[in-house]
Amino acid sequence: MKKVYCIGELLIDFVGENQGADLSKANQFTKKAGGAPANVATAIARLKGKSEFVGCVGQDAFGDFLVETLQKNNVGIENLQRSEVFTTLAFVSIADNGERDFVFNRGADKELIYNKSLGDKLENEIVHFGAATCFLGGSIEKAYENYLEDAIARKAFISFDPNYRADLWKERDAIFIEKCMPFIQKADFGKFSEEEALLISKKDNLLDACRFLHELGVKIIAVTLGSKGTFLSSKKENAIIESISVEAIDTTGAGDAFVGCFLYLVSKLNAVEEVLNDFTKLKDMVVIANKAGAHTTTKFGAIESLPYAEDLGL
Repeated sequence: MKKVYCIGELLIDFVGENQGADLSKANQFTKKAGGAPANVATAIARLKGKSEFVGCVGQDAFGDFLVETLQKNNVGIENLQRSEVFTTLAFVSIADNGERDFVFNRGADKELIYNKSLGDKLENEIVHFGAATCFLGGSIEKAYENYLEDAIARKAFISFDPNYRADLWKERDAIFIEKCMPFIQKADFGKFSEEEALLISKKDNLLDACRFLHELGVKIIAVTLGSKGTFLSSKKENAIIESISVEAIDTTGAGDAFVGCFLYLVSKLNAVEEVLNDFTKLKDMVVIANKAGAHTTTKFGAIESLPYAEDLGL
């Protein structure tokens, strides 16, 4: 089984539950562990895979809580760094239908420093780049670029999720797209929301968007469509894989659960060429990943809601 290295942010989500998708109206918040790459790492570990989180949190009570959360979930933290800068916070308000409104208060995540010795360990492993805050400056952005170079040089399986957040890129979408390009060009697997696929490709439909992304370099594309399922695309075939019907309470982390489950399944393959060249196998894997994403919407909070192997019949 390959190890999956997940690079990016680990943060605190302060969640306002059932108070509407408008933060200005929310009054009460509950502390939850979050951050897309950390969610993916935890999803993999809960399915009994091998994952390592690479990121930075503050040397404060919130940072302690986040480190303990990863440890409890058996996520590797050898490459988790601590900083004097305060832990990154996100404030999230969630409506009854699971829709959300959120604001970032950025902190320690941007302080991640590149570690060459880690880059040397990526040979034939899996590296996931889940970019929510990694293109916003700080030493993490350079570390992100360096780890991509390492992953390419060491023939790692590269996974990329742009995790576009409109609040972070107000009137700067062109910059966001430009910074995504090196990762898209080298990705073996790219997970996009419909909004992201259309934004980055500048197309008005998913078929053309995926064709454009494939031409850039992405080998396998999964466009998550919420309750409608997932649009799966290879360079030769495409299909919509239906999701399962659930009563959604909180959609936070659903995409990360999907990615984590998919990468866990990739990590178990004898050779990644199996998944790159067999569309039937790809579809079967996405069916399971869809279940993981749906399961995560049935509870509040991202990490707390991620499924275990037995929840998915694995």
